[in-house]
Amino acid sequence: MNQFLRSLTPTQQVGALFLIIFGILVIISAVAFLLTLREQREGAHDAAWHAELKNFRKLLATSWFMVVIFWVAWAAGEGVATVLFALIAFFALREFITLSPTRRGDHRSLVLAFFVVLPIQFWLAGTEHFDLFTVFIPVYVFLAIPVVSAIADDPERFLERNAKLQWGIMVCIYGMSHVPALLLLDFRNYQGKNAFLVFFLVFVVQTCMVVQHLVTRKLKRPPSAPNVSKSFNWRSWFIGIGVGSFLGGLLSFITPFKPGQALAMAFVACVAGSLGHLVMKALKRDRGVTSWGKGRLSVTGANGLLDRVDALCFAAPVFFHSVRWYFGL
Repeated sequence: MNQFLRSLTPTQQVGALFLIIFGILVIISAVAFLLTLREQREGAHDAAWHAELKNFRKLLATSWFMVVIFWVAWAAGEGVATVLFALIAFFALREFITLSPTRRGDHRSLVLAFFVVLPIQFWLAGTEHFDLFTVFIPVYVFLAIPVVSAIADDPERFLERNAKLQWGIMVCIYGMSHVPALLLLDFRNYQGKNAFLVFFLVFVVQTCMVVQHLVTRKLKRPPSAPNVSKSFNWRSWFIGIGVGSFLGGLLSFITPFKPGQALAMAFVACVAGSLGHLVMKALKRDRGVTSWGKGRLSVTGANGLLDRVDALCFAAPVFFHSVRWYFGL
C-alpha cells in the first residue's frame, strides 16, 4: 500500500487523501445519525446522552465544513482558493462586527476594513509578498484605522470602538489569510503537495479540540474558567494538546517535516488554536451570546461561520510563521 501511494503523482496523492477523509466522515456521520433514532426511555440519563450526541454532531458538522472547504480550495487551484478564503474572512468579519454595536463615525473605518484592507491582504498572500503580508495589518492598518475614525469627528467610546474593529480585522482577515498562504510556501522536493500541509494543520487542531471536548465530558471536572467556558479545564486541555501533537508526529510523512519537527509544529498549532478558541468564547460572553450565529442562523446566513473557523484563525498565522521562520522560507 505504501509503495502504491508513493507511485502516485502529488495531485493523485492529495486526491486519495480527500477520498479517505470523506469516506471516514460518511461512516461516522451515518453512525451518528442512526444513534439519533434511538428512543429515549431512561428519563434524565437518556436525555443527557442525547445532548452529548447532539454536541458531537455539531463538532462533526464543523469537520465536514472544513473538509469540504479545503477540498474545493485544492480542486479549484491556488487563485480560487485565495478568493474562497477571502470570502470566508469577509463573512466572518461581518458576523463579528454585527454582534458589536457601531456608530455612524465607524462607517468609513468599516468600509476601509471590508473593501480595502481585506482584498489587499489576500492579494499580498496570493502574490507571495510575504514580507509585506506579515506586517501590513499589524503595522499600517492598525495605524490607519484610528486615523480614519478620528477624522469622522466622533470621540465617544473612541478607544473601545477602534479596538473592537482592529481585533476583528486581526482575527478574521489576518488570521484567515494565512491559510491560502500555506499553499504557496516553497519547500524543496515538496512541490504540488502543500495541500497536505493545510490538511495537517486543520486535522491536528480539530483533533485537539474534539479530544479536549470529549475528555472534559468524560472527566466531569469543574471548569478552570467557568465564566468564560463551562467545558475548559487544564487537564482536558493538556490531554487534547498531547493527542493532537502526537498525531502530528505520526502524520510527518505527508509533510516536509521530520517526525520531531512535525510533533513540535503540531504542538504549536494546537496550543494557538485551542487557546484562541477560548479567547473567542470570552468575546462571545462579553457580547452576551452563545454563538456568533444568533438562533443558530447568523446574520450573514453563514450559520455561525466564525464558530467554525475561530480556532483556525489563531492557529494558521502562528503555524505559518513558525514554519517559515524555522525553515528559512
